[in-house]
Amino acid sequence: MMKQKGVILMRIGVISDTHLSASVQKLPDALVAGLQGVDLILHAGDWVSEHVVELVEQIAPCEAVAGNNDGHAIIERFGLKKIVNVGKFRIGLIHGDGFRKTTEERAREAFRDEQPDIVIFGHSHIPFKQTIQGMLMFNPGSPTDKRRQPQYSYGIIELGDSIQSEHYYYDSKI
Repeated sequence: MMKQKGVILMRIGVISDTHLSASVQKLPDALVAGLQGVDLILHAGDWVSEHVVELVEQIAPCEAVAGNNDGHAIIERFGLKKIVNVGKFRIGLIHGDGFRKTTEERAREAFRDEQPDIVIFGHSHIPFKQTIQGMLMFNPGSPTDKRRQPQYSYGIIELGDSIQSEHYYYDSKI
């Protein structure tokens, strides 16, 4: 954790939808560089290969959920939905797949009863950041599978007196 102006600040790296096969040996250089110094990484599912967990954990401790493209081992390890408590903040973590409604709506409704401060979700591969009904809804996009997006992306959330969040973008997944 960093101390800034007397406030304890936790930096959290946020990723989702890595979709990496067992043959991939490393994460993109821009992602690894951008996550240096984070205290925690939150992954919102669709790892695809379990060895990717080890690649992420080489950077920082990781909390995660499984997505709709993850196998039994990843589902057993992480589950499909959880609340992560970080200091005074409660963070909902879910992949967001399903039917009807938008990915953001499904993610928000999944935590309707818990009312966390932040809901992190993935699935759409589309970066999203908006405060809705007092909750920060945050999708980091994908660091390795941009689909129709112009760039690969991930997020950083800083927790202190308030919540600060930002997306980061890059062009090469090498």
